[in-house]
Amino acid sequence: MGEERPGPRERMVVSAVELIRRHGVTATGMREVAVHAGAPRGSLQHYFPGGKEQLVNEAVGWAGRYAGGRIGRFVASLDEPSPSALFAAMVAQWTDEYAAEGFAAGCPVAAAAAECAAAGGSAREAAAAAFTAWRTPLAEALAGMGVPAARAASLATLMISTLEGAILLARADQDVRPLTWAVRELGPLLDAAVAPAP
Repeated sequence: MGEERPGPRERMVVSAVELIRRHGVTATGMREVAVHAGAPRGSLQHYFPGGKEQLVNEAVGWAGRYAGGRIGRFVASLDEPSPSALFAAMVAQWTDEYAAEGFAAGCPVAAAAAECAAAGGSAREAAAAAFTAWRTPLAEALAGMGVPAARAASLATLMISTLEGAILLARADQDVRPLTWAVRELGPLLDAAVAPAP
C-alpha cells in the first residue's frame, strides 16, 4: 500500500514551514501558504480559525518535531555513533541543501524565534517548545553514546546553538565554510564529553 497524500491542513502547515524558512514569519502570508499548498483559500479559516498566529505556531511546532525526529534517523545511519559524528550528520543536511539549492532557506524555528521573541505570547512559546522538541531527543542520543546525563542537555543546547549560528553565517557569507568549521572545531569537544568506559 502506498503512502497517503497529506490532507489540505497538513499541506498548509508544511507549506508555512517552507515559506517561513525562505521569507520569515512577517513576509509569509496566509494566501501565499494556501497557494503553495494547493489548498482552497477558504480552507484557511476552516482549519486555522486562530488565523496566521495559529498557523505559524503549528508550523513551528511541526518543524521542531521534525528536527527532533531526525535525530534518531541520524544516529541509526552512523556506522560508529559518536557525538561528533551525530553533529556532523546534523550539519551535513544543511551543507548538502546549500550545495544543491543555494542559501535561500534557513531554520523555520530560528526565524520564528528571531521575529517573535520580543512579542512574547504564543509565538515565543511555540518557538521555545519547538527547540525543546529538538533538544530533548538530541540530549537522549548523547546520553545513549555515553555523555553523562548532567552534561547531555547542555551539550545538546550547544550543538543546536552552534548549528543555528553557523547556518546564519553560511547564509550571510553564501559559503558553507562556517558549517564545516563548526563541525571541525566542536567535534573534539563533544567526543571528550563521553565518559570513559569502566
